[in-house]
Amino acid sequence: MQFFFPDVPPLPLPDGHRFPAGKYSALRAIIDAERVLGRTQLIAAKPVAADILLKAHSSVYIEEMLSGSVAPDMMRRIGLPWSIELVNRSRATVAGAIASGRAALTQGISGQLAGGTHHSHRDFGSGFCVFNDLAVAALTLLDEGAVGRIAIVDTDVHQGDGNAAILGADPRVFILSIQGEKNFPFRRVAATLDVDLPDGTTDADYLAAVHSALEPVIAFRPELVFFLSGADPLAEDRLGRLSLTHAGLSARDRLVLETFKSRGVPVAIAIGGGYAEPISASVAAYANTFRVAAELWKL
Repeated sequence: MQFFFPDVPPLPLPDGHRFPAGKYSALRAIIDAERVLGRTQLIAAKPVAADILLKAHSSVYIEEMLSGSVAPDMMRRIGLPWSIELVNRSRATVAGAIASGRAALTQGISGQLAGGTHHSHRDFGSGFCVFNDLAVAALTLLDEGAVGRIAIVDTDVHQGDGNAAILGADPRVFILSIQGEKNFPFRRVAATLDVDLPDGTTDADYLAAVHSALEPVIAFRPELVFFLSGADPLAEDRLGRLSLTHAGLSARDRLVLETFKSRGVPVAIAIGGGYAEPISASVAAYANTFRVAAELWKL
């Protein structure tokens, strides 16, 4: 079995920046130290070639991001300062999404210890997202004929507007987005199916909503599912506004993964958002997603 991680330096962020960049290395440390994925091979994903990004992004936006000439207001929309480390991490995350999708098709389950940059649009980034990893991966695999239908099951608490903007008109893709109804982004792009949840939603209601929402995804008969898990529905999350427990998130992961495993549909995991205080709560939730996958696939 193969899982992936972006093999690039950490982001150079100013002190006090609200994006918890250290969560990625902390997650990998847990995966390694506790052997969460058993004997699974962790593979370093290198930055993807710039021409692959053209699957989902305009040449102008790509060139501006790679050269550092992107306008300051566009960087403010992303919410991160420009750096070559940011560009390379974003490109490596795209590479990890493509690689995990391909690996899932042969081994049933894969994923990366990053990813889920679902706010990035064709011509601009947003919400800590530079390049849209799942959009590029989905279009790459579809266009090369590896699969004919892909579903994105997005349970990050924030609506996947970039996924919907890039992929929403493509009949080969089904996008399920389950999110807080009063959360970012405030200008949304309709997914194939959006499920809005009120502030304070707890485990039972959340799981019932996920269960119902999976039915039309199953009916779509996807040949590959990208599962954007998201740790930000946790009650501890600073940006989440829902009230799930760790047990509730693990139950969500089990529900989604069992649903597709039982039908023989390969799944590739992307971890999505997580902004808990302390951030160790988000990291623990991410690790639990991979624990559930390891148990189900006996890794």
